[in-house]
Amino acid sequence: MQHRSYVDKRNQLEQYFDRTAVEAWARLTTSAPVSGIRATVRAGRDEMRKTILAYLPLDLTGKRVLDAGCGTGLLAVDLARRGARVMAIDISPTLVQLGRERVPTDLGTGSIEFLAGDMLDPALGEFNYVVCMDSMIHYNRADITKALGLLAARTHQAIIFTFAPKTLFLAALISVGRLFPRGDRAPFIEPVAEKKLAKLIEMGEDLSAWQIIGSKKISRGFYKSQAMALGRQ
Repeated sequence: MQHRSYVDKRNQLEQYFDRTAVEAWARLTTSAPVSGIRATVRAGRDEMRKTILAYLPLDLTGKRVLDAGCGTGLLAVDLARRGARVMAIDISPTLVQLGRERVPTDLGTGSIEFLAGDMLDPALGEFNYVVCMDSMIHYNRADITKALGLLAARTHQAIIFTFAPKTLFLAALISVGRLFPRGDRAPFIEPVAEKKLAKLIEMGEDLSAWQIIGSKKISRGFYKSQAMALGRQ
């Protein structure tokens, strides 16, 4: 059963990414020129993608991988090129369609199936690995932990996800944003303290068979995100 706060935030994100921010994200996930601020976000996301991939085997041939919150599919392509059978899901049908249109032909033995929907839907089946790049940064630590528990029930080897690290800089940015609201601004992210999140994961009944096997923070200008990897004990 999903928390009401998760469902409410998911609905906000669907409206934002499928209507308000499509053009911006479509441009951000290409090599097209962008503003200085967005250039730092692009650089940070590129580094985060490499960080997530570093937690995974170079050979994913035949492995089933869920790319939860796939956006336009950059990470999904990297995974498929390692031989994975990727299910790439996002709440924005428009971004998912962009992902389908952009899939290159040189995936080798890998494949990508794009789907619009909820990353926690049990109907998606079971996976060897799950990656959630910046798809949980808008949720509080309780909802993140609950989501991880639901994903863990259907994952055999590892989950790599990102969260918004609680820093003074990020807190200041959010405070300024709250003072000057704009209709096209993304829903507020939820900064999370790493130690508190780690404690919730350690105490979570649904995560009793899992442990934290790695964590790395990426900070590039206006991009602040932290990867955490969970593996079965």
